[in-house]
Amino acid sequence: MPLSDRDRAILSFEGEWFRHAGAKEEAIRAEMGMSPSRYYQLLGRLIETAEAQEHDAMLVKRLRRLRDVRLAARVTRAAGDTG
Repeated sequence: MPLSDRDRAILSFEGEWFRHAGAKEEAIRAEMGMSPSRYYQLLGRLIETAEAQEHDAMLVKRLRRLRDVRLAARVTRAAGDTG
């Protein structure tokens, strides 16, 4: 299934958001017309697809790596909170 226009827009925005003035959350609302929570939900699902990987492999790999690092940090913090 090919990427939708919204999917391509999300990937494009994520690859270039630093060029927008102001906070990323404000840019998401202004440019994407959705809440940051919804944006991140869609982005998380999107980077798991082969279509996104084919569209922009470097971006998707970077986003997956960042997600994995954040998850590992949360697991480490949670493990430290149990004792």
